[in-house]
Amino acid sequence: MKKSPIILSIIAILLLIGCSKDASNEFDLNQLTRIDISEEKSEREFIITEKEKIKSLRKIISRIEWKTDIKPQMAENEDVKATLFYTYDINMPERLTEYSIWFSKEDGSAEIFHREKNALGTLDKENAKTLKELIINN
Repeated sequence: MKKSPIILSIIAILLLIGCSKDASNEFDLNQLTRIDISEEKSEREFIITEKEKIKSLRKIISRIEWKTDIKPQMAENEDVKATLFYTYDINMPERLTEYSIWFSKEDGSAEIFHREKNALGTLDKENAKTLKELIINN
């Protein structure tokens, strides 16, 4: 019995979807390998790839307290845009996510907007200071 090309195509698509569970919507901080930084005010751009800095940034990012479905209501443009690169498989393209970051001059905290998840996160004064030192004072 001959199978139609449409049925074979549907089976192939279902197999691809079933086998692509590694490409979930969640990002594993252990797979973070690079961060591209763009400082909006100074128009300075640079890349962070040093293992120790990436390790420190993983710790800071894991401490962000997120609130979902919130759009930032900021009076000014972000201080920094950070594009995070996650490498899950050396044979596959990196997965990216982008953060907009504002550093508060009043209380020293930081607010981070996760564009893909439409979530707003905050860091306390101590963690915000460490984040700023790692990404701005590069």
